[in-house]
Amino acid sequence: MHITDIMQGNSPTFSFEFFPPRTPEAADTLYRTIRDLESYMPDFVSVTYGAGGSTRELTHDLVERIQHTTKLDPIPHLTCICHNEEEIETILLRYAKSAIGNILALGGGRPTRMTYDQSRDSFQHAIDLVKFIRRFNGSGGHPDRRGFGIGVAGFPEGHPTTPNRLLEMDYFRAKVHAGADYIITQLFFDNDDFLDFRERCALAGIHIPIIAGIMPITSIGGLKRMADLAGGARFPAKLLRTLQHCQDDPDMVRRVGIQYALEQCHGLLENDVAGIHFYTLNRSDATRLIFDSLGIRRDRNAEAKTV
Repeated sequence: MHITDIMQGNSPTFSFEFFPPRTPEAADTLYRTIRDLESYMPDFVSVTYGAGGSTRELTHDLVERIQHTTKLDPIPHLTCICHNEEEIETILLRYAKSAIGNILALGGGRPTRMTYDQSRDSFQHAIDLVKFIRRFNGSGGHPDRRGFGIGVAGFPEGHPTTPNRLLEMDYFRAKVHAGADYIITQLFFDNDDFLDFRERCALAGIHIPIIAGIMPITSIGGLKRMADLAGGARFPAKLLRTLQHCQDDPDMVRRVGIQYALEQCHGLLENDVAGIHFYTLNRSDATRLIFDSLGIRRDRNAEAKTV
């Protein structure tokens, strides 16, 4: 399904993110998560993409497995890192053959376990990848005459490599106007950052849907990993203070993190957010608790295929 079809109507979308498993044990955990969350009938699920080829084939396989064996609508991530145009075209043709409707086009994080020379990449920035996918759409290589719906990443707290916020928005506007259909934001913990980003987008003439990325904190270790993965996430003092008081009680840390994410979701919905995208870390319990508490309409009796 094309993203413009998913985003029709006034109701916000709800979606989940998964990453490809590296071991049989991790695969078992992920497929349990998919079974748990399929009954919630999200509007789509996204699948991450490894830097430097570390999990790329796993991403393709997982996307196609979700597409062909579940009722979920997968959106694969695709990055600029270590790719040439021929490789990207091959991937797009593969996804088009499987009737994948949408792509999330990203710059991608630099690989840390290999020598990397960015100058050798055909796509130096996400805007180049967006333009290439848009040209592919015009070639008629996709069964949907519109081609792929194209998503890009947004950064409510600012892009980590562009501290000049005015210049950052110039770059972002150019990326969106190159052919993006929707935006999924990086995780954030202060809704004011998201609302300010949304307003700045409107001022810049960006009027496509902006989906908010939410990641519930479930452990102190997870909190620290988030800071690394997000390129420096800003944690409000009120959140850190509450976590500090219970940091020696893992169960309480988890409760605090889930409650905080729930309150974020309530606040976003009250401010007419276009959608909420949950970073699940391949586990379903926190996301299910938030869904149940929000009272989001879902179909638990959906006749799921076997994963």
